[in-house]
Amino acid sequence: MSVLILALVAGAVVGLALGALGGGGSVLAVPALIYLLGFSPTAATTASLIIVTATSATALYAHAVAGHVRWKAGAAFAAAGIVPAAMAGAAAARLPQSVLTAAFAGIAALAAIRMLGPAPSAAATGQVRPVKAAGTRAGLGALTGLLGVGGGFLAVPALVTVLAFEMQAAIGTSLLVITTNSLASLMTRSGGAAGIDWAVMAPFTGAAILGAWDGKRLAAKVSGPLLQRLFAAVLLAVAAFMLFDVFFV
Repeated sequence: MSVLILALVAGAVVGLALGALGGGGSVLAVPALIYLLGFSPTAATTASLIIVTATSATALYAHAVAGHVRWKAGAAFAAAGIVPAAMAGAAAARLPQSVLTAAFAGIAALAAIRMLGPAPSAAATGQVRPVKAAGTRAGLGALTGLLGVGGGFLAVPALVTVLAFEMQAAIGTSLLVITTNSLASLMTRSGGAAGIDWAVMAPFTGAAILGAWDGKRLAAKVSGPLLQRLFAAVLLAVAAFMLFDVFFV
């Protein structure tokens, strides 16, 4: 299979995940860029941020048109993650490639486990907890900067359980958080762009943007829990493969 076709297929899957679930696409983007398209881990995390920024902004527009974005709360949530995202993005360039890969595999496994668990419930929280909310915001920003993931798979349950959002609003608002944090991290990663093959990146990103629109429509037709279980199974397989590659190959 040619590199162009691989880029188009991988990009479409990333976009579908982002559009349908409000996050998770970048957790597939990084391993796809490394193992299918030959990027180094550092270049892959930088490229992932570019893809996620463009795709999340597109998906954000679709959810905003549907009225599913809480702009004020989302902007406050995202603002707290900007500095951690920038700092972690700068630190990522200095870490060994194997450390980045292993850390990413751990995050992918965590995302899968959360998706396989029960859906978060705002009713169970009782009230918004400001300290926990601030910590969650900063943590998501750092995660985005370090590993090139948007953090939507953590932002959605955080918005539901910590800020008491309903699920549709959490998905839409998480895209605002993802876009903002990804942009902040990209500003510190100018050196990481040197290893990016733009002939591959362009079709990957284009397919992801189109896939995000299809993902939004898919979410309206297919059961959310079913989508999450399927995606979680893929993530577990990806995490296991990456850990095997780091420690046994």
